[in-house]
Amino acid sequence: MVTVERLLSTNNKESFDVKEKFYCAKGDIETAIREAETDENVILQNEREIATHVISMDDDPSLNPWTFRAVFISLGLSAFGGSLAQIYYFKPQTILISVMFLGIISYVIGFAMETFIPRRGLFRYLNPGPFNKKENAFIIIMSSAAANSALATEVLAVQRLYYNITPNAASSIFLLFSSQMLGYGIGGLMRGILLYPSKMLYPGVLPLISMFDALYRDGIEARRRLKVFYFVFTAIFIWEIFPEWIFPLLTGLSIFCLAVPNNAAVSRVFGGSNGNEGLGLFSICFDWQYISSNAGNPMAIPLRAQLSSFIGYILCMVIFVVVFYNNIWESQNLPFLAQLLFYENGTIYNQTLIMNSNYEVDPALLAEQGLPFYAGTWIINLLSSNLGLAATFTHLLLWNKDDIRAAWSWMNMDTLRSWRANFDWKFWTHSGKREVLANTEDLDPHYREMLKYPDAPNSWYLLMFVLSFVVGLVVIYKTNSTLPWWGFTIAVLLAAVSILFFGALYAITGINLAIQTLVQMIAGYLHNGRPMANMFFVLYSYNTVSQALLLLRDLKIAQYAKLPPRGAFTAQIIGTLLGAVLNYVLMNSIIDNQREILLSVQGTNIWSGQQPQSYNSQAIAWGGLAYELFSHSQRYQWVPLSYLIGLVAPLPFWIIHRHWPRLRMDYYYIPIICYYIGALSAGINSSVVSYYMISFLCQWWLRTRHPRWSWYSFSPLQFKGPVEKHILFGNGGVQIKAETTTAAYCGTYQRHLLTDELVPNWKVRTLINAIAAARFNCDGEKVYKTQATKATGA
Repeated sequence: MVTVERLLSTNNKESFDVKEKFYCAKGDIETAIREAETDENVILQNEREIATHVISMDDDPSLNPWTFRAVFISLGLSAFGGSLAQIYYFKPQTILISVMFLGIISYVIGFAMETFIPRRGLFRYLNPGPFNKKENAFIIIMSSAAANSALATEVLAVQRLYYNITPNAASSIFLLFSSQMLGYGIGGLMRGILLYPSKMLYPGVLPLISMFDALYRDGIEARRRLKVFYFVFTAIFIWEIFPEWIFPLLTGLSIFCLAVPNNAAVSRVFGGSNGNEGLGLFSICFDWQYISSNAGNPMAIPLRAQLSSFIGYILCMVIFVVVFYNNIWESQNLPFLAQLLFYENGTIYNQTLIMNSNYEVDPALLAEQGLPFYAGTWIINLLSSNLGLAATFTHLLLWNKDDIRAAWSWMNMDTLRSWRANFDWKFWTHSGKREVLANTEDLDPHYREMLKYPDAPNSWYLLMFVLSFVVGLVVIYKTNSTLPWWGFTIAVLLAAVSILFFGALYAITGINLAIQTLVQMIAGYLHNGRPMANMFFVLYSYNTVSQALLLLRDLKIAQYAKLPPRGAFTAQIIGTLLGAVLNYVLMNSIIDNQREILLSVQGTNIWSGQQPQSYNSQAIAWGGLAYELFSHSQRYQWVPLSYLIGLVAPLPFWIIHRHWPRLRMDYYYIPIICYYIGALSAGINSSVVSYYMISFLCQWWLRTRHPRWSWYSFSPLQFKGPVEKHILFGNGGVQIKAETTTAAYCGTYQRHLLTDELVPNWKVRTLINAIAAARFNCDGEKVYKTQATKATGA
């Protein structure tokens, strides 16, 4: 195995003060190994110690990320990721492409090019030398920026499917560009608050950076780590064949559902291996792909955050059952878990029958059809989302006011005069050099190492914001959005405020709370009777926040990997623009060829319109019927009122902690508890129990009972003992298994009932699928008996 030699810069360690030398020495991989062998355990107290202890501080400025090889691989993976993300948007089960997958596959390709391509003649451009960490980080950032289904394609899909509106290609492309880049501009301007401080840890990226340390560090210990990495990676890669193809029952194994296969009540509580089937209580999932999709990687999200989400899940199960079996909001007339609008008798609501030719709700037609209903569990989801989102503002102001104070410290006349005096409109001449303060003790050590590289200045992000804002103003009038200019402006302002608070929560805990329901509610009252305006308002507010958090996450990867800021900036812009174009092309192709399937309620095992259906129904409910459904004395009046309750929810816990600190009320994240009260309202829920079993096994039991074993887990915020990261890399094996399967077969296999073309017609496979069918089938059908009889040959 070839390992990359990395020259260690001597001036890096000399710049550390005495205290930092202690941290970095402890964080050295070889030192950590020796400490583990002597049973000496290091207790890490805060994010700064974690950032210097868990992640390597070394940097080699001579490593070059600007290679043709890096650009070649980046563009290829960007095209692959952007295409795959858009295809999966129209699939029955959405799979997100993780940075771990991109990191592993880019390393494999880069290492192959380094090994097999000659370094002479023109080939030297494809293989300039050893594949290095900064090239890998550059590839990950570009491809991860592309590997998302842009929300603007969701808006365009709904317009084509439900409103028969097809904006021209130019307007659509500029809609994609402006909506994707607007968040980048705002997020980039907040780097000083949400990126540079040690407090902003971004726990979700630590496994990736830990993998870098293993792959690109020389020495005996590095080779030992690579051996463990390849073993775990291969084992999980092979294991995923079983839940994916051979034994789909492993997606969710419930003893209760197998014992009573035709009992709908049992399925609602204990089922969950099918979408919208049940709550997954005591179900066991053996598919890491689903386990890690709950609240993030169970071995990376901080224990405090996971305990809070676990409390939310328990409350969710109790409240869902109470609401349904007490028939609150006519819940028993409707499906237990559903996201669509219904008539009172449980049939699907036909939204086109209440709208006029201008795509606005007609009161006369509405009176004729009657008001629609939501499933009771979905209303709890809306309630809990508002509770969690509102609680975030109060929670951060009470517990983290010092961390976000810089967001408004600039609002004084002296600062504004200084900006005006130093303003240079020639942004392209900015050198990017940053002043290094004499006293750098308070600076994040990783950020301090980045000061040697030219920065992507604020003027670049400001220009990106201004251009995106102007283009957005134009396209909302060119795409029949019905959203006025002042509504667009409010959406952007709301996004800017939300980025500050929800960005801080995401950076500290690793959990991202989606603000979609909040902005839909606000848009519904601002633009009542305009579902289309509601969709565009959500696009330029919720999507702006999502894009800002993606930018900040990728910039944190660059900071930890010591990738120069301008390299990260370039990679993000190219990846985002390329991904948006591919999203648009594939969206049109899929709609042209699968329109009838996407409009159907159930879809097929290959294609599904569930996501545009849900987005459209939300727009109808909030944009067209906000006053009729959610105002005072109306059926769902507690949904907007829950926002006011959420604002005061953290106060009792803060007051108790001030007077009785031993009760440790500061240990709980109230926004996360509130938000997860509705977390089981959709999707496959059979993995919840397995997720928390792994979480508490790795982050509590191993850490406290067997500290030496905790080398094989990863708990970034609270743990004893040195850390090892190998198990985390298996997630990349799962991702590669899923993505390569999709690329090879283009989704032609059914997940739960296998086809004979892909798996041999084993009797055991037929029997297992018969059992699965019995579990999935809760309406009293007896198909499973016939299948089981055939399987056993009786």
